Amino acid sequence: MMKATAKANTNIALIKYWGKRDEKLFLPMNSSLSITLDKFYTITTVEFRKELDKDIFWFNNKQANKSDSNKVSRFLDNVRNLASVNFHAVVSSENVVPTAAGFASSASAFAALAAASTKALDLKLNEKELSILARQGSGSACRSIYGGYVEWKKGEREDGKDSVAFQILPEHDWNLSILSVMVASSQKAVPSRDGMKRTVETSPFYNGWLQTVDKDLEKAKEAIRVRNFESLGKVVEANALKMHATMLGAEPPILYWQSGTFEVFQEVQELRSQGISAFVTIDAGPNVKVLCMPQDELKVYETIITLPHVQNITICHPGSGLTYI
Repeated sequence: MMKATAKANTNIALIKYWGKRDEKLFLPMNSSLSITLDKFYTITTVEFRKELDKDIFWFNNKQANKSDSNKVSRFLDNVRNLASVNFHAVVSSENVVPTAAGFASSASAFAALAAASTKALDLKLNEKELSILARQGSGSACRSIYGGYVEWKKGEREDGKDSVAFQILPEHDWNLSILSVMVASSQKAVPSRDGMKRTVETSPFYNGWLQTVDKDLEKAKEAIRVRNFESLGKVVEANALKMHATMLGAEPPILYWQSGTFEVFQEVQELRSQGISAFVTIDAGPNVKVLCMPQDELKVYETIITLPHVQNITICHPGSGLTYI
């Protein structure tokens, strides 16, 4: 039976990955750090069948478009090479993530696809090997193999064998609240891949990003090690704003923020002035994640949900790594 089902949670980058040194292998220009979230996930079933002459990809119970189907097929080619087989597969994927609105849906999608496809072909890959494989579908997918707090080392090698993620703290060891605030649900105008490429090639601010991101990473890791939320929040927020600043310097400029993005950010600053420790991080999209301690999550939720542009808020906590169903 060449069939398996896997579930992977999405992750939010605390120290961002922005820019690739190798487009094909998804090798990043800088190392990064994330938290795997408990509420957003992808469940994927892969069944290889000898009689098929091409891969078939079902996404949320509909046949996927050509572009997404091609991405899945290209990824499965890597898996077929590993297993030395040429069978095609039916892939059925269910996403409990707002897709392509800056909620990192590709991370959980390719982590689940890597796990289900390799298990279906009885390839016994360990977490490190799965991380390297998942990265070749979407960079941040390498972090969704693990639960909790995860570092992705950029690596130095040309073949990408040392560009791999690993857990630095399990999900149960430090509970934070991550409020996932949706201010826009439409697909973003500039996909992350294109935004990254344009920023690396044209932004005069990009070198400043590369010169400071390692320092941000060390500060964040130390804050996690000693469980200092204030220190973590400050560096996480500054790192996200710096990433978006590099995009504003691109030609033409990239601005993912919308009115609601500014609204949430200003409200979080107002909460801080009232003594509530809360910080924002924003991926390549308009939607915002607000980090706070669990004892403050209700107050933060009740304040932000009243804002005009806020459509909904999902309260997340650190989530688990890959599971097989």
